[in-house]
Amino acid sequence: MRLCDIAPNKSSTKNRKRVGRGNGSGHGTTSGRGTKGQLSRSGANIRLGFEGGQMPLHRRIPHLRGFKNTRKKEFTIINVGQLNKFNDGDVIDSNFLSQKGLIMKKDNPLKILGNGSISKKLTIKANFFSENAVKKIQEAGGTAEVEIRAKKEK
Repeated sequence: MRLCDIAPNKSSTKNRKRVGRGNGSGHGTTSGRGTKGQLSRSGANIRLGFEGGQMPLHRRIPHLRGFKNTRKKEFTIINVGQLNKFNDGDVIDSNFLSQKGLIMKKDNPLKILGNGSISKKLTIKANFFSENAVKKIQEAGGTAEVEIRAKKEK
């Protein structure tokens, strides 16, 4: 075996299409461009979205108005009624809730709201509480502790 004998498999390489080399090749006469029209001419380079002089679609539809508030705070919200399924004495925070599958994003600040009822004595650590939630947690004998979040460094 010599270096000059090495070649790719027959089926792995494909010859390029040679257009305009006679009608017998199957790509003669118009060279696969069809007949007449702007795209059959040489130098045809039509920009994206050009509709032949007609008012283009992106100018026909109305402009979206308003703005998007990019500084809006997004909270992960849990209601007090959802916490009733845990055992007495459990310490509940965002890591605990993400392990149990109640929240998806544990990076967002956690806010506890007062919807529902609670009968277990739980220690709940969150970034924010509603007044109603704190009242219900304390009536059940639990404690509501506010965790202060460290700001992310850029």
